[in-house]
Amino acid sequence: MKIGGKSLDSKNLYTKDSIESLSPLEFTRLRPQVYAGDCTYSTQLLVEILSNAIDEFRLGHGNQIDIDINKDNIIRVRDYGQGFIPNSYREDGKTILEAAFSVLNTSGKYREDGTYEGTSLGSFGIGSKITTFLSHWLQVCTCRDGEQEHIFFKEGVFEKRTSAKVDAKIPSGTLVEWLPSEEFFTHPEVEINKVKNLCETITALCLGLTINLTYLGEKTVYVSSKGINDLVDKAVKGKELIKNRFNMQFAQGKNKMDMVLTYTSMYSSTIVPYVNTGLTESGQHITQVKTIITREFNKFFKDKKWLKDKDENLTGDDIQEGMYIVFNITAPNVGYDAQVKSRITKIDMAPFSAALAENIQYWLVNNEKEIKSIFDKAAAAKKAREAAKKARDAARGVGKKEKKKLLNLPTKLVDANGKNRLNCELLIAEGDSAASGLVEARDPDIQAIFPIRGKIIAAYKNSPDKIFANAEVVNIIKALGLDIDKKTGKLIYDKSKLRYGKILLCADGDPDGQSIKNLLLEFFWWLCPELVMNGHVYSTLPPLFRITTKKNEYIFLTDAAALEEYKAKHKGESYLVNRNKGLGEQDAHELHQCLIDPKTRNISQIIVTNTIEADNLMECLMGPSVPPRRAYLLKHAEEANNE
Repeated sequence: MKIGGKSLDSKNLYTKDSIESLSPLEFTRLRPQVYAGDCTYSTQLLVEILSNAIDEFRLGHGNQIDIDINKDNIIRVRDYGQGFIPNSYREDGKTILEAAFSVLNTSGKYREDGTYEGTSLGSFGIGSKITTFLSHWLQVCTCRDGEQEHIFFKEGVFEKRTSAKVDAKIPSGTLVEWLPSEEFFTHPEVEINKVKNLCETITALCLGLTINLTYLGEKTVYVSSKGINDLVDKAVKGKELIKNRFNMQFAQGKNKMDMVLTYTSMYSSTIVPYVNTGLTESGQHITQVKTIITREFNKFFKDKKWLKDKDENLTGDDIQEGMYIVFNITAPNVGYDAQVKSRITKIDMAPFSAALAENIQYWLVNNEKEIKSIFDKAAAAKKAREAAKKARDAARGVGKKEKKKLLNLPTKLVDANGKNRLNCELLIAEGDSAASGLVEARDPDIQAIFPIRGKIIAAYKNSPDKIFANAEVVNIIKALGLDIDKKTGKLIYDKSKLRYGKILLCADGDPDGQSIKNLLLEFFWWLCPELVMNGHVYSTLPPLFRITTKKNEYIFLTDAAALEEYKAKHKGESYLVNRNKGLGEQDAHELHQCLIDPKTRNISQIIVTNTIEADNLMECLMGPSVPPRRAYLLKHAEEANNE
């Protein structure tokens, strides 16, 4: 068959039966990610039901929510809100309760003049339905004004309804219970740590609310005493630079805004933005908050003559260095890009902008001494940014002569020849002597060697300008081949541009060697944490002892415990024990066996399961503040001694 001179394969032509119309249930079960987002875990189903319970609290109905997750992964959420009107039938023959859990786009939260005033997080009329559709079974029981209605669904389909009169003293509210289906989720269970964090967050955003979470029989009670400040306390513990935080509570009709701002010793900034108690990722609300802060701070700095009239304003990045903000906006008619509601597409910030500017002005005037320290930090950030730009230019090889070179690699790098760069390895070795042995022992097709001089600069104890002025830092950046973010100065993770699939941290097996590897790991975590999170960074575990047998064969042992075990197994045998003092004292054959040959070497991949905890631990152990490090070491001293 030809159309317009081109042949069409009849096998690829659709027929009248090819065009299908799916019911909401069929479509949701066929494409669950459209509404549920990431379907690795079933956590979003719990989030949807919990959001409805939170809406009840925010409307003034009930101050407690009970969540129960048992060993069979049956999830139960009970709120003490107003409850649905039981046994109230619609024109389509369904009760209000049944429709709320089975008919898409059915909700009492759409309109600004409705009961929920248009400020509900559950504003699409979808969340409870996808929980019904993506579960093996779901049942809902609602109680109100002495009446009860109980409905049952199986595989998303309504099965039965019961109703009864109950004691009017029984609290009103709704109980939802369901079993997520493994057909739609890689892991039908919830991410319990995420659920715990959510409970902690919600109770901080909703002062007066108590959430009782029972997981596998163990009950945890979540309640907040200081609201958003509780979240900030946990996040900035041991890092806070100022005593008087910026606190704002604004309310005007349906529009409300709670916000806490402080400064930490960190070089990065963090904004944790909630809208109608839902965590968001992007939108005008974040941009507007940043803009107002930058404008008002610069204006105050100029008024105080800390910035001269001829001086350029500090950039937002300068002012925001070390800043930590949490805010929650309550607003009607918020637009989202999807059911998971992480990106805001529409929000009226006019009611909040003037109030935020006024509150910041008042805070600046009344905390001048602390604001001066913030200015000093921002001014230092500006200098660091300018110095980092020079270092980035050096790392890119921006000089006129260097522009003609195809690749500006460091002179000390002995590179690998392979074209498949993800198969190549970069071995960062302590000292020229160790590096020269590794060069002789390596496989030149896949292994590159780069020597460093002892201990690299401590990233968490130095400013970015000092870090980027370090020659070895610049050379490592050149060797990796990744682009540099103009704003942060950090590397942009791009697997297609990365010149080495494995980065091996090579140092002696003694405490000094461990210190060098820790500093390298700290540097990579600071420079590009994605390299660590995506499994590119490895620690080599060189042996401390070498056994020479009667047959002149070498056996390498990692530590003293391994040596004692060897002695116990080979009593009465003749052998020679040598302590390997350092990589530089090993010959090429030994280095090949210990660090080069994948069959015999001992390496360990650095694995991070929780980035927030890893970042906090890195700041604690490697950062400039001594008290939290001392406390950690005292707490874990016994563990260290047992190693």
